Amino acid sequence: MKGTTKSPPRVSLSEIAWSWLGAFLGIGFISFANYHIFEKIDLLMIVGSFGASAVLIYGAIKSPLAQPRNLIGGHLFSAIAGVASYQVFHSHIWLAAAVAVATAIAVMHATKTLHPPGGATALIAVIGGEKIHNLGFMYAIFPVGGGVLIMLIIALLVNNISKNRRYPEFWL
Repeated sequence: MKGTTKSPPRVSLSEIAWSWLGAFLGIGFISFANYHIFEKIDLLMIVGSFGASAVLIYGAIKSPLAQPRNLIGGHLFSAIAGVASYQVFHSHIWLAAAVAVATAIAVMHATKTLHPPGGATALIAVIGGEKIHNLGFMYAIFPVGGGVLIMLIIALLVNNISKNRRYPEFWL
């Protein structure tokens, strides 16, 4: 219970600044599009789990869980698991929520796309309300797929500006 290693060292100020800039641009772009473009046509662009993805792809860029395969696959597979769970078990929301997250984790493990925010993406498909439910499986394409693609493009740009940062570590 004491732990076996020490806490990792603090990151540099430049690393903090690059992480902040990436998260600001990634979430800012999606939020702007959500509230100034898509809201007018009654569509969603932002999903709560994108905040957790921003921590990984802008703040922990070397993590295997932050790589493009995990970001894209984790969110897409989880969104599909969430929508399917809601459609099958919608009369028992507690069961739909549990099945959605558990299935999302299993599918992400099986496909080597484990991305922790995917669990939230699956859960949002179940508890996200009528607007999310009305999207059906389109939820996986838009807002989830579209938002993840925008965040990935910004991560590729911001994380490769500094000579000390390279992203991704791998693609497939």
